[in-house]
Amino acid sequence: MSEGLPECIGVVCITCSDTAVQVRVLRLLEDEMAVVDTGAGEETVSVALVTAGVGDTILVHAREAIAVVTP
Repeated sequence: MSEGLPECIGVVCITCSDTAVQVRVLRLLEDEMAVVDTGAGEETVSVALVTAGVGDTILVHAREAIAVVTP
């Protein structure tokens, strides 16, 4: 994160609060994308950096999966 970006204040990004959240993969899409259950609805995120499958719990930060919690 760059402090020079207008959406960032200090060391916290206001668009994502610098927090990774656990979500469950519902289905895989083309182009290394996936539909996930956030607990508050469905979102589409990138899974390009991880090897995730349907049913896996993944950590997502800024719409990018960064880790698989459950295989």
